[in-house]
Amino acid sequence: MSTVDADVEIAEVPVAQDGAEVTEARIARVGDITVRRLMPLRARRSVGAWCFVDHYGPLSVDGVAGMEVPPHPHIGLQTVTWLLRGDVLHRDSLGSEQMIWPGQLNLMTAGRGIAHAEESPAEHDPQLHGVQLWVALPDVSRQVVPTFEHHAELPAARVGGFAITVFMGELAGARSPATAFSPIVGADLAADGPARASLPLDPAFEHIVFVAEGAAEVGGVRLQPGRLLYLAPGREQISVAAAGGSRLFLLGGVPLGEPLLMWWNFVARTPEEITAAAAAWREDRFGTVGGYRGERLAAPPLDAIHLRAPRL
Repeated sequence: MSTVDADVEIAEVPVAQDGAEVTEARIARVGDITVRRLMPLRARRSVGAWCFVDHYGPLSVDGVAGMEVPPHPHIGLQTVTWLLRGDVLHRDSLGSEQMIWPGQLNLMTAGRGIAHAEESPAEHDPQLHGVQLWVALPDVSRQVVPTFEHHAELPAARVGGFAITVFMGELAGARSPATAFSPIVGADLAADGPARASLPLDPAFEHIVFVAEGAAEVGGVRLQPGRLLYLAPGREQISVAAAGGSRLFLLGGVPLGEPLLMWWNFVARTPEEITAAAAAWREDRFGTVGGYRGERLAAPPLDAIHLRAPRL
């Protein structure tokens, strides 16, 4: 998915106690779809290597185009596509063409550069609900060869009434087969009925938790869609309670410890990298996304205000 914003920063992180903070999503538009943009934050570009979180839906796409994100470029990151309802078709400049359904993972490693498009198929499910996540590649891996992975089956665990699907990293003894370039976790927690659990955490990780559907209480903090809870490293567990039918996401990792510069769909370290990537896109040097009918996205104008030196 593409962000339509050149500058993807949002509100300041509020001061909180015990290494826990709560922030509110910013509403953004991606094509015709409204999304809740939960990350990045102005004072925190990443949590572990997770650097971008969009939550969209649930929404009706019955009789309309649905998702329609034209070809656009990425560098320096992985895109993680996860659906709760609906279906989306992925195409990229490697020649990949892959439909995704709920419970499956599309993972695209941009590395030194890739272009892709995402759209609802012509005959699509009438409902659409999902998350689009980005993982920043650590400096040592930022120039890897671009790749695409589709995982139709992923490991599951059950903890205290929550059915957990692990799509990145490891949690509760379940390990995802997806390629990761830094210590990380990404998991979908579904409460089939009223659920309560003490969820194990890696104390070396910082984490975020958000609700995609329903409501939950995490570490004594009430969450509903549009709220993000940050947990600092040092916790070995967190209490989680949720109403039946609720869906939560847990993301985390070892603090990246590297400065990030994010502009449009690029994750870089210097303004010069951003300028070079934007020029490569304008000059059509990212490759062709075959099969997409329509024009590719144009990069927004480069603005020196948005190309500040990166910071931790």
